[in-house]
Amino acid sequence: MKLIVQVPCLNEEGNLATVLSSIPRRIPGIDTIELVVIDDGSTDQTSEIAQQFGAHVIRHTRTMGLARSFRDGVDYALFRGADIVVNTDGDNQYPQSSIPELVRPIVEGTADIVIGDRQTRTIEHFSGFKKRMQLVGSRVVSKAARTDLPDAASGFRAYSRASLFRLNIATQFSYCMETIIQAGNRRLEIVSVPIGINPKTRESRLFKNIWHHMFKSAVAIVRSYLMFRPYILLATLGTIFAFLASIPFVRFGVLWLVDDGIGHIQSLIFGTSMLVGSLLCFALLIIADLQRTNRILLEETLERTKQMQYADPDRYPRLLRVADAWESLPAQRATTTRRSTGSRSDPAA
Repeated sequence: MKLIVQVPCLNEEGNLATVLSSIPRRIPGIDTIELVVIDDGSTDQTSEIAQQFGAHVIRHTRTMGLARSFRDGVDYALFRGADIVVNTDGDNQYPQSSIPELVRPIVEGTADIVIGDRQTRTIEHFSGFKKRMQLVGSRVVSKAARTDLPDAASGFRAYSRASLFRLNIATQFSYCMETIIQAGNRRLEIVSVPIGINPKTRESRLFKNIWHHMFKSAVAIVRSYLMFRPYILLATLGTIFAFLASIPFVRFGVLWLVDDGIGHIQSLIFGTSMLVGSLLCFALLIIADLQRTNRILLEETLERTKQMQYADPDRYPRLLRVADAWESLPAQRATTTRRSTGSRSDPAA
Protein backbone atom coordinates (compact mmCIF):
# COMPACT_ATOMS: atom_id res chain seq x y z
CA MET A 1 0.00 0.00 0.00
CA LYS A 2 1.39 3.39 -1.02
CA LEU A 3 1.03 6.53 1.09
CA ILE A 4 1.72 9.99 -0.31
CA VAL A 5 2.00 12.89 2.12
CA GLN A 6 1.31 16.22 0.43
CA VAL A 7 2.31 19.59 1.86
CA PRO A 8 0.84 22.77 0.33
CA CYS A 9 3.30 25.62 0.90
CA LEU A 10 3.66 29.35 0.40
CA ASN A 11 7.00 30.82 1.51
CA GLU A 12 7.63 28.16 4.17
CA GLU A 13 11.43 27.95 4.02
CA GLY A 14 11.59 28.50 7.79
CA ASN A 15 9.31 25.58 8.71
CA LEU A 16 9.35 23.14 5.81
CA ALA A 17 12.54 21.30 6.78
CA THR A 18 11.07 20.59 10.23
CA VAL A 19 7.84 19.33 8.70
CA LEU A 20 9.50 17.02 6.18
CA SER A 21 12.08 15.64 8.59
CA SER A 22 9.41 14.75 11.16
CA ILE A 23 7.25 12.71 8.77
CA PRO A 24 7.54 9.00 9.75
CA ARG A 25 9.49 6.88 7.28
CA ARG A 26 7.85 3.60 8.32
CA ILE A 27 4.19 3.06 9.15
CA PRO A 28 2.48 -0.28 9.87
CA GLY A 29 0.46 -1.43 6.89
CA ILE A 30 2.22 0.97 4.49
CA ASP A 31 4.78 -0.34 2.00
CA THR A 32 5.87 2.91 0.34
CA ILE A 33 5.87 6.53 1.53
CA GLU A 34 6.42 9.47 -0.81
CA LEU A 35 6.39 13.22 -0.26
CA VAL A 36 4.78 15.84 -2.49
CA VAL A 37 5.25 19.56 -1.86
CA ILE A 38 2.95 21.97 -3.68
CA ASP A 39 4.79 25.29 -3.92
CA ASP A 40 2.03 27.85 -4.43
CA GLY A 41 4.16 30.56 -6.03
CA SER A 42 6.73 30.96 -3.25
CA THR A 43 9.41 33.59 -3.60
CA ASP A 44 11.81 31.98 -1.12
CA GLN A 45 13.70 28.67 -1.05
CA THR A 46 10.67 26.46 -0.40
CA SER A 47 11.11 24.34 -3.55
CA GLU A 48 14.85 23.92 -3.02
CA ILE A 49 14.36 22.72 0.56
CA ALA A 50 11.68 20.27 -0.57
CA GLN A 51 14.05 18.84 -3.18
CA GLN A 52 16.75 18.37 -0.56
CA PHE A 53 14.39 16.04 1.30
CA GLY A 54 13.60 13.99 -1.80
CA ALA A 55 10.09 15.39 -2.27
CA HIS A 56 8.28 15.64 -5.55
CA VAL A 57 7.65 19.35 -6.14
CA ILE A 58 4.68 20.85 -7.94
CA ARG A 59 5.29 24.54 -8.46
CA HIS A 60 2.73 27.20 -9.37
CA THR A 61 4.15 30.21 -11.18
CA ARG A 62 1.73 32.40 -9.22
CA THR A 63 -0.25 31.97 -6.02
CA MET A 64 -3.44 30.06 -6.80
CA GLY A 65 -4.84 29.36 -3.34
CA LEU A 66 -5.10 26.48 -0.91
CA ALA A 67 -7.96 24.70 -2.66
CA ARG A 68 -6.12 24.62 -6.00
CA SER A 69 -2.91 23.48 -4.30
CA PHE A 70 -4.78 20.66 -2.60
CA ARG A 71 -6.42 19.63 -5.87
CA ASP A 72 -3.12 19.66 -7.79
CA GLY A 73 -1.44 17.60 -5.08
CA VAL A 74 -4.23 15.04 -5.14
CA ASP A 75 -4.10 14.95 -8.93
CA TYR A 76 -0.40 14.14 -8.87
CA ALA A 77 -0.73 11.64 -6.00
CA LEU A 78 -3.40 9.68 -7.83
CA PHE A 79 -1.23 9.56 -10.94
CA ARG A 80 1.56 8.21 -8.76
CA GLY A 81 -0.72 5.38 -7.65
CA ALA A 82 -1.35 6.53 -4.08
CA ASP A 83 -3.66 4.31 -2.04
CA ILE A 84 -3.81 6.90 0.77
CA VAL A 85 -3.14 10.64 0.61
CA VAL A 86 -2.37 12.59 3.77
CA ASN A 87 -2.61 16.37 3.69
CA THR A 88 -0.65 18.42 6.20
CA ASP A 89 0.43 22.06 6.44
CA GLY A 90 3.82 23.58 5.75
CA ASP A 91 3.74 25.79 8.85
CA ASN A 92 4.34 22.79 11.16
CA GLN A 93 0.97 23.28 12.84
CA TYR A 94 0.25 19.56 12.93
CA PRO A 95 2.38 16.84 14.57
CA GLN A 96 3.56 14.59 11.76
CA SER A 97 4.16 11.84 14.33
CA SER A 98 0.35 11.40 14.37
CA ILE A 99 0.26 10.26 10.73
CA PRO A 100 0.25 6.53 11.67
CA GLU A 101 -2.86 7.09 13.82
CA LEU A 102 -4.39 9.17 11.04
CA VAL A 103 -4.06 6.48 8.36
CA ARG A 104 -4.82 3.47 10.57
CA PRO A 105 -8.64 3.49 10.05
CA ILE A 106 -8.14 3.54 6.27
CA VAL A 107 -5.51 0.79 6.40
CA GLU A 108 -7.90 -1.31 8.50
CA GLY A 109 -10.74 -0.62 6.07
CA THR A 110 -13.03 1.10 8.58
CA ALA A 111 -13.01 4.61 7.10
CA ASP A 112 -12.71 6.48 3.82
CA ILE A 113 -11.63 9.83 5.28
CA VAL A 114 -9.93 10.53 8.60
CA ILE A 115 -9.73 14.02 10.10
CA GLY A 116 -7.32 15.01 12.85
CA ASP A 117 -9.25 16.55 15.74
CA ARG A 118 -7.13 19.38 17.15
CA GLN A 119 -9.33 19.49 20.27
CA THR A 120 -9.80 23.23 19.76
CA ARG A 121 -11.15 23.80 23.26
CA THR A 122 -7.67 23.13 24.62
CA ILE A 123 -5.71 25.35 22.19
CA GLU A 124 -4.25 28.20 24.24
CA HIS A 125 -3.77 30.75 21.44
CA PHE A 126 -7.42 30.41 20.31
CA SER A 127 -9.63 33.09 21.84
CA GLY A 128 -12.87 32.10 23.55
CA PHE A 129 -14.85 33.58 20.66
CA LYS A 130 -12.86 31.61 18.08
CA LYS A 131 -13.35 28.39 20.03
CA ARG A 132 -17.11 28.95 20.10
CA MET A 133 -17.22 29.74 16.39
CA GLN A 134 -15.18 26.61 15.61
CA LEU A 135 -17.71 24.56 17.60
CA VAL A 136 -20.70 26.16 15.86
CA GLY A 137 -19.12 25.76 12.42
CA SER A 138 -18.30 22.11 13.05
CA ARG A 139 -21.87 21.41 14.13
CA VAL A 140 -23.33 23.10 11.04
CA VAL A 141 -20.97 21.18 8.73
CA SER A 142 -21.65 17.92 10.56
CA LYS A 143 -25.38 18.41 10.11
CA ALA A 144 -24.93 19.09 6.39
CA ALA A 145 -22.68 16.02 6.05
CA ARG A 146 -24.91 13.84 8.26
CA THR A 147 -22.03 12.94 10.51
CA ASP A 148 -20.48 14.06 13.80
CA LEU A 149 -17.14 15.85 13.55
CA PRO A 150 -15.64 17.86 16.42
CA ASP A 151 -13.15 19.77 14.23
CA ALA A 152 -14.43 20.24 10.69
CA ALA A 153 -11.87 22.97 9.90
CA SER A 154 -8.82 20.79 10.51
CA GLY A 155 -6.60 20.43 7.44
CA PHE A 156 -4.73 17.41 8.81
CA ARG A 157 -6.50 14.62 6.95
CA ALA A 158 -6.11 11.24 5.32
CA TYR A 159 -8.08 10.22 2.23
CA SER A 160 -8.42 6.82 0.63
CA ARG A 161 -7.93 6.53 -3.11
CA ALA A 162 -11.58 5.57 -3.59
CA SER A 163 -12.80 8.65 -1.70
CA LEU A 164 -10.68 10.98 -3.85
CA PHE A 165 -12.27 9.53 -6.98
CA ARG A 166 -15.65 10.61 -5.62
CA LEU A 167 -14.72 14.13 -4.44
CA ASN A 168 -14.60 17.19 -6.69
CA ILE A 169 -13.13 20.52 -5.55
CA ALA A 170 -14.92 23.58 -6.93
CA THR A 171 -14.17 26.31 -4.38
CA GLN A 172 -11.16 28.65 -4.62
CA PHE A 173 -10.89 29.44 -0.89
CA SER A 174 -10.55 26.29 1.20
CA TYR A 175 -11.52 22.72 0.49
CA CYS A 176 -12.06 21.73 4.15
CA MET A 177 -15.79 22.37 4.55
CA GLU A 178 -16.72 21.45 0.98
CA THR A 179 -15.04 18.04 0.96
CA ILE A 180 -16.66 17.03 4.25
CA ILE A 181 -20.16 17.92 3.06
CA GLN A 182 -19.53 16.22 -0.29
CA ALA A 183 -18.19 13.10 1.38
CA GLY A 184 -21.07 12.88 3.83
CA ASN A 185 -23.68 13.20 1.10
CA ARG A 186 -21.88 10.62 -1.04
CA ARG A 187 -22.07 8.16 1.85
CA LEU A 188 -18.34 8.03 2.54
CA GLU A 189 -17.33 7.02 6.05
CA ILE A 190 -15.68 9.94 7.89
CA VAL A 191 -14.04 9.52 11.30
CA SER A 192 -11.94 11.71 13.59
CA VAL A 193 -8.87 10.88 15.62
CA PRO A 194 -7.58 13.16 18.40
CA ILE A 195 -4.25 14.87 17.77
CA GLY A 196 -2.23 17.58 19.43
CA ILE A 197 -0.82 20.66 17.74
CA ASN A 198 2.64 22.18 17.64
CA PRO A 199 3.42 25.68 18.92
CA LYS A 200 2.21 28.47 16.65
CA THR A 201 4.90 29.62 14.19
CA ARG A 202 3.07 32.40 12.31
CA GLU A 203 -0.29 34.00 11.62
CA SER A 204 -2.58 32.36 9.07
CA ARG A 205 -2.17 33.52 5.47
CA LEU A 206 -5.48 31.97 4.41
CA PHE A 207 -7.58 34.79 5.83
CA LYS A 208 -7.00 38.33 7.10
CA ASN A 209 -8.84 38.00 10.41
CA ILE A 210 -11.47 35.89 12.16
CA TRP A 211 -14.32 37.79 10.49
CA HIS A 212 -12.90 37.19 7.04
CA HIS A 213 -12.54 33.52 7.87
CA MET A 214 -16.13 33.34 9.17
CA PHE A 215 -17.50 35.04 6.05
CA LYS A 216 -15.59 32.79 3.63
CA SER A 217 -16.52 29.67 5.58
CA ALA A 218 -20.18 30.71 5.72
CA VAL A 219 -20.25 31.23 1.94
CA ALA A 220 -18.73 27.78 1.39
CA ILE A 221 -21.22 26.15 3.77
CA VAL A 222 -24.25 27.87 2.19
CA ARG A 223 -23.05 26.89 -1.29
CA SER A 224 -22.65 23.30 -0.18
CA TYR A 225 -26.11 23.28 1.38
CA LEU A 226 -27.59 24.56 -1.89
CA MET A 227 -25.74 21.86 -3.81
CA PHE A 228 -26.40 18.86 -1.59
CA ARG A 229 -29.31 19.68 0.71
CA PRO A 230 -31.23 22.54 -0.96
CA TYR A 231 -34.54 21.62 0.67
CA ILE A 232 -33.22 22.58 4.11
CA LEU A 233 -32.30 26.11 3.12
CA LEU A 234 -34.92 26.91 0.48
CA ALA A 235 -37.84 25.14 2.16
CA THR A 236 -37.05 26.91 5.42
CA LEU A 237 -36.88 30.31 3.75
CA GLY A 238 -40.06 29.60 1.78
CA THR A 239 -41.92 28.63 4.93
CA ILE A 240 -40.74 31.75 6.76
CA PHE A 241 -41.85 34.01 3.90
CA ALA A 242 -45.22 32.22 3.72
CA PHE A 243 -45.75 32.76 7.46
CA LEU A 244 -44.81 36.44 7.16
CA ALA A 245 -47.25 36.76 4.24
CA SER A 246 -50.11 35.24 6.22
CA ILE A 247 -49.93 37.87 8.98
CA PRO A 248 -50.72 40.97 6.87
CA PHE A 249 -53.25 39.00 4.82
CA VAL A 250 -55.15 38.05 7.97
CA ARG A 251 -54.85 41.62 9.26
CA PHE A 252 -56.15 43.01 5.96
CA GLY A 253 -59.07 40.58 5.94
CA VAL A 254 -60.12 41.38 9.49
CA LEU A 255 -59.84 45.14 9.02
CA TRP A 256 -61.59 44.92 5.64
CA LEU A 257 -64.58 43.30 7.32
CA VAL A 258 -64.57 45.69 10.28
CA ASP A 259 -64.02 48.91 8.29
CA ASP A 260 -66.24 47.95 5.35
CA GLY A 261 -63.29 47.39 2.99
CA ILE A 262 -61.77 50.83 3.38
CA GLY A 263 -57.93 51.33 3.29
CA HIS A 264 -55.20 49.12 4.75
CA ILE A 265 -53.80 48.47 1.30
CA GLN A 266 -50.27 48.52 2.79
CA SER A 267 -50.91 45.16 4.50
CA LEU A 268 -52.00 43.68 1.20
CA ILE A 269 -48.87 44.95 -0.58
CA PHE A 270 -46.53 43.65 2.12
CA GLY A 271 -48.28 40.28 2.25
CA THR A 272 -48.11 39.94 -1.51
CA SER A 273 -44.37 40.69 -1.47
CA MET A 274 -43.77 38.00 1.15
CA LEU A 275 -45.93 35.54 -0.79
CA VAL A 276 -43.92 36.18 -3.97
CA GLY A 277 -40.70 35.54 -2.00
CA SER A 278 -42.14 32.27 -0.69
CA LEU A 279 -43.19 31.10 -4.14
CA LEU A 280 -39.74 31.95 -5.54
CA CYS A 281 -38.05 29.87 -2.84
CA PHE A 282 -40.21 26.84 -3.59
CA ALA A 283 -39.69 27.32 -7.34
CA LEU A 284 -35.93 27.43 -6.81
CA LEU A 285 -36.21 24.32 -4.65
CA ILE A 286 -37.81 22.42 -7.55
CA ILE A 287 -35.06 23.61 -9.92
CA ALA A 288 -32.34 22.72 -7.40
CA ASP A 289 -33.79 19.24 -6.96
CA LEU A 290 -33.80 18.69 -10.73
CA GLN A 291 -30.20 19.92 -10.95
CA ARG A 292 -29.27 17.62 -8.08
CA THR A 293 -30.29 14.63 -10.18
CA ASN A 294 -28.16 15.91 -13.05
CA ARG A 295 -25.22 16.55 -10.70
CA ILE A 296 -25.36 12.97 -9.40
CA LEU A 297 -25.16 11.62 -12.93
CA LEU A 298 -22.23 13.93 -13.73
CA GLU A 299 -20.39 12.89 -10.55
CA GLU A 300 -20.72 9.23 -11.48
CA THR A 301 -19.34 10.02 -14.93
CA LEU A 302 -16.42 11.97 -13.42
CA GLU A 303 -15.65 9.10 -11.07
CA ARG A 304 -15.37 6.65 -13.93
CA THR A 305 -13.33 9.14 -15.95
CA LYS A 306 -10.87 9.54 -13.07
CA GLN A 307 -10.45 5.80 -12.75
CA MET A 308 -9.39 5.62 -16.40
CA GLN A 309 -7.33 8.84 -16.26
CA TYR A 310 -5.23 7.82 -13.25
CA ALA A 311 -4.67 4.24 -14.37
CA ASP A 312 -1.37 5.11 -16.10
CA PRO A 313 1.15 7.34 -14.23
CA ASP A 314 3.07 7.98 -17.46
CA ARG A 315 0.10 9.95 -18.78
CA TYR A 316 0.56 12.72 -16.21
CA PRO A 317 0.64 15.79 -18.54
CA ARG A 318 2.88 18.12 -16.54
CA LEU A 319 5.53 15.74 -15.23
CA LEU A 320 9.08 16.82 -16.01
CA ARG A 321 10.91 14.02 -14.27
CA VAL A 322 9.87 11.17 -11.99
CA ALA A 323 11.79 10.90 -8.73
CA ASP A 324 12.76 7.67 -7.10
CA ALA A 325 10.68 6.48 -4.17
CA TRP A 326 11.43 8.26 -0.92
CA GLU A 327 13.97 5.97 0.63
CA SER A 328 16.36 8.19 2.54
CA LEU A 329 16.66 11.70 3.96
CA PRO A 330 17.95 13.75 2.36
CA ALA A 331 17.56 12.20 -1.09
CA GLN A 332 19.68 13.20 -4.03
CA ARG A 333 16.97 13.11 -6.65
CA ALA A 334 13.71 14.99 -6.79
CA THR A 335 10.92 15.90 -9.11
CA THR A 336 9.89 19.37 -10.09
CA THR A 337 6.52 19.84 -11.74
CA ARG A 338 5.74 23.30 -12.97
CA ARG A 339 2.27 24.58 -13.65
CA SER A 340 1.09 27.87 -15.00
CA THR A 341 -2.33 29.24 -15.71
CA GLY A 342 -3.54 28.36 -19.17
CA SER A 343 -0.35 26.54 -20.19
CA ARG A 344 1.13 23.07 -20.01
CA SER A 345 4.72 22.02 -19.55
CA ASP A 346 6.42 19.65 -21.89
CA PRO A 347 5.91 15.95 -21.11
CA ALA A 348 8.69 13.78 -19.76
CA ALA A 349 11.36 12.76 -22.18
